[in-house]
Amino acid sequence: MRDMTEGKPFSHLWRYAFPLLLANWLQLAYNAIDSMIAGRFIGQNALAAEGIAAPVMNLVILSISGLCIGAGILMSEQYGGKNMPALRKTVAVTLLSGTVIASVVAILGFVFANPLVALLEVPEDISAITATYLRITFLGAPFTFIYNVLSAAMKSVGDSKTPLRFLAFCSILNAALDIILLGVFHKGIFTSAATTLFAEAASALLAVHYLIRKTPELFPQKEEWKYDSRIFKDLVRYGAPTAMQQAIQPIGKVLIQSQVNMLGVSSIAAFHAVTRADDFACIPEQGISSAISTYIAQNRGAKKEKRIAEGFWTGIRMEAAYGVFIAAVTFLLRNVIVSLFVSGEAAEEVIRIGSSYLSVMAFMYLFPAMTNGFQGFYRGMGRMRMTILGTTTQISVRTLFTILLAPKMGIQGIAFASGIGWLCMLLFEVPICIASLRKMQNSK
Repeated sequence: MRDMTEGKPFSHLWRYAFPLLLANWLQLAYNAIDSMIAGRFIGQNALAAEGIAAPVMNLVILSISGLCIGAGILMSEQYGGKNMPALRKTVAVTLLSGTVIASVVAILGFVFANPLVALLEVPEDISAITATYLRITFLGAPFTFIYNVLSAAMKSVGDSKTPLRFLAFCSILNAALDIILLGVFHKGIFTSAATTLFAEAASALLAVHYLIRKTPELFPQKEEWKYDSRIFKDLVRYGAPTAMQQAIQPIGKVLIQSQVNMLGVSSIAAFHAVTRADDFACIPEQGISSAISTYIAQNRGAKKEKRIAEGFWTGIRMEAAYGVFIAAVTFLLRNVIVSLFVSGEAAEEVIRIGSSYLSVMAFMYLFPAMTNGFQGFYRGMGRMRMTILGTTTQISVRTLFTILLAPKMGIQGIAFASGIGWLCMLLFEVPICIASLRKMQNSK
């Protein structure tokens, strides 16, 4: 456990964020390896099918993680205020309510996979394997939820290392199964989805076992496994807006994917490859954002508002440094990055398309670094409406400009559209944040 209400902000933020960065890189490395295996051993159609399914599954996963992020902010406040019984009750209520919702989503996704594929206007030659992939991966939603809730509980008390260990084990297990079953035995896309489902179940079981055996102070006691209307209302107040905010992003990406689908299989495969690079750039920035949120929430719970501004600006500098670093790496290695995902006769065209996208997108990566930092501030302060408004602004502008630019410029137009969306989000969020910090400082 890490109490962030005392000590230097940079030390707390770095020690908290670094395991999350490793966890994100590890998860993204697995996702990339999974796509490489699919593209090289199952074929370009499989890579395209996984690319089409990715925004849909991200909608489910990010909605789940959004609810858990909101619950984690509430837990961080409770921990900062040294109210452990309330923290455990929050874990119980979140698990009970969220697992039911996630199970319903899994069933609906399994049943309606074919209509969903039709709605996405998937090319006919890959529609069947896309539906198969979606059905199996939807079944992992309850396991993903359980892992995320328990991970949020650990992170709320400053423990970001333990979730990394679980993720490392499951990612290595998943990758090993993919290499053996797909690379050696040449199984199909059904197996690729099934290995992911197996790893998600394993991560959930590991998290439950760890909390019961190692941190019983976080795991709800027998009498705490019951519905509490007050805690549920707090959970909805924190979790529902964050879930909506997280869901808005992949909804926009689904719409963007529909534009890519009109450009042909080569563009679909290239876009799936380059979005893996985007993930490497943007998702780890959320680890720093999570550190900012937890730091601010703990200090709010402890009534130590004086520390908030110092910690926030320290976090922003960390976000900027990461953004510049990943932009340089992506631009210099753009051809190599895309070539990892494809082989065969179609590889040259896919690499050309993907490289043109990354040559533009690399210069945009500083923008999401900044937006993640400001989102961390608003979450930590409990101002969830601002996170929704900011994300809605970004994805709306991004989707609009994708519709305008993609038909003329291909997926390179999507890179320009992304940068415009992030810039508009910053123009909305930054002035309000600065005004809030000044008001807080003047009130002392």
